[in-house]
Amino acid sequence: MEVRGSLAYYSEESSQPVVLPWLALQQLLDSALPIGGFSHSFGLETLVQEEVLQTSKQLEEYTVSMLMQSWSTADVMVIKSVYRDMPSFHYRSIWDVERLVHVQRAAIETRNGIEKMGRRLLQLLGSLYPDYDWTLLQEALKSKSCLGTHPLVFGFACYRLGISLEQAAQGYMYASIVNCINSALRLMSIGQTEGQTIIARLTPKTLDAWKAVSGMTPEDAFSFMPISEIAMMRHENLYSRLFMS
Repeated sequence: MEVRGSLAYYSEESSQPVVLPWLALQQLLDSALPIGGFSHSFGLETLVQEEVLQTSKQLEEYTVSMLMQSWSTADVMVIKSVYRDMPSFHYRSIWDVERLVHVQRAAIETRNGIEKMGRRLLQLLGSLYPDYDWTLLQEALKSKSCLGTHPLVFGFACYRLGISLEQAAQGYMYASIVNCINSALRLMSIGQTEGQTIIARLTPKTLDAWKAVSGMTPEDAFSFMPISEIAMMRHENLYSRLFMS
């Protein structure tokens, strides 16, 4: 048996790579994945500096709001579009949904951050799973047909690796929660144990969020978190910054 990539291998009976989807998903959700997520707070740094968020309770409430009114209703719709339109080769529909979601991001730092994370993930996928075909996204990005944002590349990777839509959607929301709380650990007076406790409390809410949006059409994607959008726009003018956005 010859080991290839990260979680892909070749069986003795077949020349086709075999992937364990649920473990591949764990790798995609790993906060240590080198795609730059650790460098972005997506407005959280502004809210902490301006003392809008000062307690762990406020942080938890903010994270739930982001989950229910942005990550699930916007980013997850891009993932849904991938799963809906890839089998019928309606790539233009996928690119259109991605653009619809992306133009709703008011802050240029945030738009740049989401694009950088997606493009780094696409490069990484080529190294982790070289026997899988990533040409479609690579060519679409090269021709500027798509933007290569993180939810698009993440959804495409999950689809290619045989991960179910529900797992991909909930996984993306979980990773968003973890990124938010990990950013807060560097910005607020909360410890690792408290941070992990918040994550544990919020994880089941990804199921509630998925149930709320599972019937949504991707073209109905929206985000309604004005406090977050304003914070993202104000971030570039902060006196001192730990994060890129």
